[in-house]
Amino acid sequence: MSHPNAELLEQFYRAFQTKDGDGMAAIYAQDATFSDPVFTDLKGREVGGMWQMLCKRGKDLNVEYEVLGADDTTGRARWEAWYTFSGTGRKVHNTVASTFTFQDGKVVAQVDDFDFYAWTRMALGPMGLVLGWTPFVQKKIRRTARAGLEDFLAKP
Repeated sequence: MSHPNAELLEQFYRAFQTKDGDGMAAIYAQDATFSDPVFTDLKGREVGGMWQMLCKRGKDLNVEYEVLGADDTTGRARWEAWYTFSGTGRKVHNTVASTFTFQDGKVVAQVDDFDFYAWTRMALGPMGLVLGWTPFVQKKIRRTARAGLEDFLAKP
């Protein structure tokens, strides 16, 4: 029998596969934190809101995952996503390593890691190839993503 936190991660990624953003949001504690190369410092309802937004907007989203392990306090997973980046209409295949911290049967922290420059090359095409590694372009992507999340969360 697997650890309950491994089961929680299975639930999370199955919800991701079916674009169930509400199901994904349900695994987080109210004061949870999230960080990845694009969404660098999310807190509280922003965390679940990000997944809800990505699931709602990811019309052709396809996700595969592997839960690598979990215990009473930590967990790890690896996942891949294929989708069309809405900003350019370009296809993206992103490979992500996730680490989780658990408390009282909920996720209190998640850190996702992926190659941001590789992502910019896929999502932005030639501009990403030439400028995707620069702090200017990466900051612009972060600002745009943050503004999109704030708009999404502001809607009823």
